[in-house]
Amino acid sequence: MVYKKSDVSDILRKYSSKIEGQIKTSGKNVNYSKAYVKFKEEMVPTLNRYEKLCRSTGNVIKLKGSKKDEEKIKRQLEIAHLDLQPWQVLTFSVVVLLGVFFMGLLISVSVALINGSMAAFPFLFFVLMMVVSVFLFYFVNGYPARLANKWRLKASSQMVPAILYVVVYMRHTPNLEKAIAFASEHLQYPLALDFKKVFYNVSIGKFSTIKESLDNYLETWRDYSIEFIEAFHLIESSLFEPDNARRISTLEKSLQVVLDGVYDKMLKFTHDVRSPLTNVYMLGVVLPTLGLALIPLASTMVGDFLKWNHIFILFNLIVPFMVFYLTDKILMLRPGGYGEQGLLERNPLYHKYKSRKPYMKAFFICLPFLIIGLLPLIFQFTPIPELFGLQKDYSFSQIGLGFFGDELLFDFKQAGNSVVGPFGIGALICSMFIPLGLALFFSMSFKERTKDLIKERAKTKQLEREFNNSLFQLGNRIGNGVPPELVFSKVAESSKGLKTEDFFRRVNYNIRQMGMSVEKAIFDPKRGALVYYPSSLIATSMRILVESSKKGLTIAAVSLMNISEYVKNIQKITSRLRDMLAEIVSDMKSNMTFLAPLLSGVVVGLAVMITSILNKLSVASLGESSAAGLGNLGSMIEIFSIIKMVPPYYLQIAVGVYIIQIIFILTSALVTIDSGEDKLEKTNKIGKNLSKGIALYFITALLATLALFFLTSIVLGGLL
Repeated sequence: MVYKKSDVSDILRKYSSKIEGQIKTSGKNVNYSKAYVKFKEEMVPTLNRYEKLCRSTGNVIKLKGSKKDEEKIKRQLEIAHLDLQPWQVLTFSVVVLLGVFFMGLLISVSVALINGSMAAFPFLFFVLMMVVSVFLFYFVNGYPARLANKWRLKASSQMVPAILYVVVYMRHTPNLEKAIAFASEHLQYPLALDFKKVFYNVSIGKFSTIKESLDNYLETWRDYSIEFIEAFHLIESSLFEPDNARRISTLEKSLQVVLDGVYDKMLKFTHDVRSPLTNVYMLGVVLPTLGLALIPLASTMVGDFLKWNHIFILFNLIVPFMVFYLTDKILMLRPGGYGEQGLLERNPLYHKYKSRKPYMKAFFICLPFLIIGLLPLIFQFTPIPELFGLQKDYSFSQIGLGFFGDELLFDFKQAGNSVVGPFGIGALICSMFIPLGLALFFSMSFKERTKDLIKERAKTKQLEREFNNSLFQLGNRIGNGVPPELVFSKVAESSKGLKTEDFFRRVNYNIRQMGMSVEKAIFDPKRGALVYYPSSLIATSMRILVESSKKGLTIAAVSLMNISEYVKNIQKITSRLRDMLAEIVSDMKSNMTFLAPLLSGVVVGLAVMITSILNKLSVASLGESSAAGLGNLGSMIEIFSIIKMVPPYYLQIAVGVYIIQIIFILTSALVTIDSGEDKLEKTNKIGKNLSKGIALYFITALLATLALFFLTSIVLGGLL
């Protein structure tokens, strides 16, 4: 029998569509070129702003760097998915350098011309602007490397689910292209974008096959995650295995390779991070805090060289930046493949996290604290006290505390034509309310935004811990022939009292009462069970259940058993890594919320004591009898002149704001070390640590101030 050509075409068309229907995982064909472009347009806005700035400067000026640097930056730009050329990055860096430098020069010359003398040239400010300009050059020029590392860190947290998706799919359908398509549809940003780009490069003709495009993409991980490359090579090699059992064994081996690689790298990271974090604490917290104790006395000896604004620049700009830079370098060492993958944006309570109402509420609550902190300046430099018939300042004897002498509460002093201060203990106590108000503002608003979401997160984490056994039960029951539409109610009955009971009951309710399919009952954006338990782990498991059940109950049962084993391994790795990180995290947390505020509070008390001693000696030296009784007191007072020292009022504000900055920086670092990129956890922990740290600092500083001032008054009161 001879077949005509048309008959062969009909047969091919008929069976190709049948085969396609059997292996298809979604009901729609995906145009990966358009999907990639659309996804690229929805990238993080900050990346687009950086691209626009580089392009705008690059269109005007074109600077070329060395070929070696250009190749390095080009690779970083490709990894970060930035549509830029290396010379545009270099041009923008140089423009920033020159712009900041000339701005600093212009401001400095303007100050000198306004004062009519080059002696008034702000040399320290000019040097600071030069340092800032050089730093910004290196920061902007190295920004592609930071973005590339950030991209890899986010993408690598999706590595294990990516391999899992591909492996589970290829267990029943050995088709690499379809497996990657399946993974790209269900993975999260940004690895989903990478997988779409693999298809995009084929569709535009850059590569002829999906394997070539995939191998080219994997090369970007060569220096960062060799286990990811090895896993995909094992997956590719499984396609050439003639025996089905060996093919499945090779696929499972690829998943184990990724899990082992993640564990080994995180184990190395926990060892490497201990010493740098200790250095950060010593250089960024302990030494600056101890150095603060010397500032009040040192400032009297160096005359007009050290002012309060220099203290703010040093302790609220330079030192916090140094701490941020050092911690950022540490976090750059953190490997990916492990960390929190919470679906924050999909939580029904996400609007509370995005709401601005907590900020408004916290502002009006904390505003009185800020006003109290500014009272010394309000009394001295505004006409407000006169409107209410009040003096600009009061002595202790005038308010009924004559035991402390005739010292003034705020104690501003006349120095030529200007007023310096305040040096009084009353002003210092008022100033403590400024950092207290700032800390309470962030603490209250952050807690308000996250408290409900954190409770829901706790429920989700509990569900994740219980989910391993539930997956095993699901797999067993489906393997016994129970269809997915019925299996959820049966597992819910055997999970009474657990969080998994509520999850499965929600799915069962959606199926039976709402008439939804299994997929909609779980993934529906309004009523799906995942809306109430947003978790990447659960989403991955349920997605694989839905897709594998389309291939038959046996395949679905085997897939769930595999996921159960995967979840078990992930939980073991997570538990082990948290145990290894526990000591570091605990030490840094105690240092940040206990030792640093405690030391800083004592330092503020010492500053008050030094100021009080110099103030009393200065008053005593004005009396002839006292001066005669104390010998060469006048000469000593000339050396230690109180009007030349940094007022404790400003010193305390600088210290308090510094504590707030340190808590922000170190809390962010510890959350990233422990959980990866997790905005919700970071915001919540900052709110909690701020309330603890600033409360301890306020109490310690207040008690130390009162105790040392009282002691100074007793000792010097009897002596003078």
